[in-house]
Amino acid sequence: MSDIKHFYYDNEQCEFVPVIYDKKKKIFNALSFWIINGIVMASIAIIVLSNFIGSPAEIALKAENDALMNQLQTTRVSITELESELSTISELDNEMYRSVLGLNPISDDERMAGTGGTDPYSDFDLYSEDASEILRWTASRLDNLERRLSIQKMSFEEIKSYYNENQERLKHVPAIRPVNGILLSGYGPRIHPVLKYRRMHEGIDFRANIGTDIYSTGEGVVKYAGRRGNYGLLVEIDHGFGYVSRYAHMSGFADGIKTGAKIERGQLIGYSGESGMTNGPHLHYEVHFEGEAVDPLNYLFAEITPEEYLMYKDIAENNPMSMD
Repeated sequence: MSDIKHFYYDNEQCEFVPVIYDKKKKIFNALSFWIINGIVMASIAIIVLSNFIGSPAEIALKAENDALMNQLQTTRVSITELESELSTISELDNEMYRSVLGLNPISDDERMAGTGGTDPYSDFDLYSEDASEILRWTASRLDNLERRLSIQKMSFEEIKSYYNENQERLKHVPAIRPVNGILLSGYGPRIHPVLKYRRMHEGIDFRANIGTDIYSTGEGVVKYAGRRGNYGLLVEIDHGFGYVSRYAHMSGFADGIKTGAKIERGQLIGYSGESGMTNGPHLHYEVHFEGEAVDPLNYLFAEITPEEYLMYKDIAENNPMSMD
């Protein structure tokens, strides 16, 4: 039976009146209530989630945007590394190549030359603050790198031109390592290992066991070969064009090495030792230009790599002691 009877007392009629409920209708009404409420709640959930999650197309765009932002961040790191490498090349260009060849160095202001006028990156302001900042940084750094590379290219072209026009002179420049040994101490003020006080060290010291071969670093004529005070056994070569090189604390000279002998670059001139005032066997090597001692490290350009130059420079700057 689908109908259910209930009674209530009617005061006006003074009798009980039956109330009939339709069970199916009651179930239908209950289901309708929950279905309607479910639809409403689902609609609210869809609206809320769409604001936070977005449509499939929006999700794909967000993922693409995140990937692009990550790539830009990676590009920033690469640009910073390239700037550092270019700074190293510029330093070598000024301190080694241009200095040795007698060419004027290029100032930092010239190398870092910027551009004036209107803002070339204003279009990036149309994007979000984060995107605008990254795009501005990247574009400006790339433009700066392009200008610096252009200046460096012109410098190398000038050096190449000078080299082609002055090959005879460059044969005489002391431009290779005089011995196969590790650099121990650099040019500049150093603490003397025997005298125990700080004084000017006018050369660089290479570790070399007694008897290690020593080579001339450029063409020239032997100016002196003999014993000279604290230098011990010394060979001094006049390369012409204002250049003189010295090789000290030797244990002996190669055959034919005497005053007036003509020397080729790379020719054996003697053997390392520990003669004179020294703290142990090594080669003390000096370069003089127009009567003044200069840093020999800057004259090894014909043989050492930029990485070796930086390594030697670091050793020279951080070791306060000399070997002689």
